[in-house]
Amino acid sequence: MKVVAFNGSPKKEGNTYHALKLVAEQLEKAGIEVEIIHVGNQTLKGCMGCNACAKNRNDRCIIEEDEVNEWIQKMIEADGIILGSPVYFSAIGGTMKSFLDRAFYVTSMSGALRHKVGASVAAVRRSGGVPVFNQLNNYINYAEMLMPSSNYWNVIYGRAPGEVLSDEEGKQIMSVLGENMAWLMNLVENGKGTVKEPEKARKVFTNFVR
Repeated sequence: MKVVAFNGSPKKEGNTYHALKLVAEQLEKAGIEVEIIHVGNQTLKGCMGCNACAKNRNDRCIIEEDEVNEWIQKMIEADGIILGSPVYFSAIGGTMKSFLDRAFYVTSMSGALRHKVGASVAAVRRSGGVPVFNQLNNYINYAEMLMPSSNYWNVIYGRAPGEVLSDEEGKQIMSVLGENMAWLMNLVENGKGTVKEPEKARKVFTNFVR
């Protein structure tokens, strides 16, 4: 099995990276391959709301000049996905949000991420970690993914790159998350062909202003 993790920080080996690595260590102990992709240092356009992906339904964004479509394919091929972001004004970093808006809208057309295992982590200096954690979880919930938990919210604290490794509670949170994610992935894998998977529901849209 494989997990693809997305580092939404502009720093390649900043605190978000270290948080992802702590989770990855437990996954790798369970024999699960982990690839970390650096998103936060890229130049990405946000979703244009053109709905071309809804028309084409090919799991590709119409914007082709960046790596988003390559990353979408990695998500589709993976068994699990981890989203990691630093905190910018109590919110996800802008580049990461541009990627997630496009990737999750594109894949929502086919349900390509349904029932994959997904988790989120946030790295923060002081405040805003839980809002970012919740924002990242919104994408996972929308995609009908399965979410493992830890023994606290998945937020780790530090300012300078690597400083999160001094946050003993944060380190434990990431390790427990990795263990629980590996366990859940194995449950899903071993349940295939044994437990019937619910069929994808046709989405009902209701507009409140008529």
